Amino acid sequence: MENPRTITLALTGASGMPYGIRLLEMLLQNGKQVYLLYSKVAQIVAQQEMSFTLPGSAKEAEAFFCRQFHTQEGQLRVFGREEWFAPVASGSNPADAMVVCPCTMGTLAAIAAGTSQSLIERAADVTLKENRQLIIVPREMPFSVIHLENMLKLARSGAVILPANPGFYHHPQTIQDMVDFVVARILDHLGVKHTLITRWGVEN
Repeated sequence: MENPRTITLALTGASGMPYGIRLLEMLLQNGKQVYLLYSKVAQIVAQQEMSFTLPGSAKEAEAFFCRQFHTQEGQLRVFGREEWFAPVASGSNPADAMVVCPCTMGTLAAIAAGTSQSLIERAADVTLKENRQLIIVPREMPFSVIHLENMLKLARSGAVILPANPGFYHHPQTIQDMVDFVVARILDHLGVKHTLITRWGVEN
C-alpha cells in the first residue's frame, strides 16, 4: 500500500500493548490521521504491561494521547466500543488501512466470522469488504488448529497476518529494540517510512 493517509488502529486485550502504543506514536509522528479503537480488556493489559490507565471515555483517551504524543489538532480521533456513527462503521467512509495490534484470538475469530458485534469487529469487516488493507497482529502461543484456521480464512479474504515475532539478526539490545522490529514490519506493510531498524543487507 502506498502511503495511506488515514489508519484505523485497534488495541485488544492480548499481551503486547507496547507494540500497539509504539505503532500509534510512529503513525502520529509521520503525520497520519489515526482512528483509535480499544477494547475493555485492552485497558487492563495497558495497566499491567505499561503501568498506565487507558481512560474509559473516548474523549479523555483522545486528550491523553494528544498530550503524550503532541499531535496536531484533529489528527487523532478515539471512538467508543459501540459508537456506531464513527466513520469506520460504514463503507461510505472507510480508513485507508486498519491494524489490529495486538489482536486476541477472540477478536480474530469474530473478524473471521463477520459477527461485527463491536466497533472493532465492524471496522475490520468494513475494511475487508471495501478491499482496504487489514493487518492482524496476533500475540499468542501456541496456536490451536482453530486459531490457524481463522488466520487462514482471513488471509484468504485479503488480510495480512503479521504475528508479533521479533527477529534477532539486528542484534537487539533492549526490549524497545524488539518492539521496534515488529512495529517496523507493520509500518513497512502500510507504506509508512521509518528508521526504526537497520534493513537487511544494509551496513550500520
